Amino acid sequence: MRFIPVTPGDREKMLATVGVARVDDLFADIPEPARLGRPLDMPAGMSEMEVTAHMGALAARNTPAGDLVSFAGAGCYDHHIPSIVGHVTLKPEFFTAYTPYQPEVSQGTLQAIYEFQSLICELTGMDVANASMYDGATAAVEAALLAAHFTKRTRVVVSRGVHPEWRETMRTYASAGGFEVVEAPLSGGVTDVDALRDLVDGAAAVMVADPGFYGTLDDLSAIGEAAHASGGVFIVCSNPMLLGVLAAPADAGADIVVGEGQPLGNTMSFGGPGFGLFACRDEYLRRMPGRIVGRTVDVDGRDGYVLTMQTREQHIRREKATSNICSNQALSALAAGVHLSALGPDGLADVGRACVAKAHYLRSALLACGRFTSPWDAPFAHEFALRYSGPGNVAAMQSALLERGFLAGVDLGRFDAADSGLVLFAVTERRTRAEIDRFVEEVVSL
Repeated sequence: MRFIPVTPGDREKMLATVGVARVDDLFADIPEPARLGRPLDMPAGMSEMEVTAHMGALAARNTPAGDLVSFAGAGCYDHHIPSIVGHVTLKPEFFTAYTPYQPEVSQGTLQAIYEFQSLICELTGMDVANASMYDGATAAVEAALLAAHFTKRTRVVVSRGVHPEWRETMRTYASAGGFEVVEAPLSGGVTDVDALRDLVDGAAAVMVADPGFYGTLDDLSAIGEAAHASGGVFIVCSNPMLLGVLAAPADAGADIVVGEGQPLGNTMSFGGPGFGLFACRDEYLRRMPGRIVGRTVDVDGRDGYVLTMQTREQHIRREKATSNICSNQALSALAAGVHLSALGPDGLADVGRACVAKAHYLRSALLACGRFTSPWDAPFAHEFALRYSGPGNVAAMQSALLERGFLAGVDLGRFDAADSGLVLFAVTERRTRAEIDRFVEEVVSL
């Protein structure tokens, strides 16, 4: 769709209608020093043909994402998205809707949200899920706030295996009060359970990731037992795409499950937007942030969908609100629901198994090629960290491989100087054996 400007005649008619002679007269009440200076320091206007040619030239300077083979992850993953996802989400009924502020006339949107909530409950083993949140980081923050309110405690123990950007977001929120963040160290790439036990006494919650930021798998049951023994809430940050092969967090005693939903039906899109997942046990229902859609029956016996719970302050709870989350990522959550429905439980498990198997194949090949060493031997899923041994440094290696069409993992030194030299690789079902073998060959040739 293109922007079509008004004609000079149209502009004159509009000005006459409001009773002014010039556009500048509309701003006569604004003091002169506060007005935008004239003339503007801007390039001259272009015709439509010139703009089209200019934008085309700029676009040609980019490398099309489809031409790159991605082994990058760190929270944003290159999964295959079935074509049915786009066919549904681009329907005008869904695509144009921001959020169901008038739920009684948004039955299709509400039904889609209800089905999404049901699917998330199936994946996580939780009793209830909300309509989605802004992203995984804010979902983690809301889980910490819920735990603090519920337990009347303030300290939240967060494993350093939780994504560093999520931990940074939590510290930002914590600086305003409501809870405080205490980080539990790692040992061998996984959460140090013994050290964590020393920190949980009197804590509102314990938060871990499964898999962790480094791709490793924690002993969730042991961590959950430690959290519950101290009377705290056990929060698990999950990757939903791997819940087809990993045990449901509920099986390890999780009370709240949060996560980033981008792997389900949403492209990498240069890092966003994604959407957050939030699910919990029934006892936390009335403190859950966001909104929950429920199913009911109308006076004629027909199924109907309603906004059952909304805890934000703008609605009826006001000063009793437990969250200021105002909306949900409805379109992104719809894409996730369609993706999960298209895969089904067997398809989701197949994708998870493919990711895990291909990641282990790549790791073995990279170690065998002599350019990398392993910092630890912890169990992992579809993501793993290796230490690069040269030639050159990580940045030079990644730059050279980018020119050859590969996104060679994520430099972990950007998150923590202590991880300088470590590279985090992610492998999804999209990567073929031929691509993996060619990537390793290019690494060797550096």
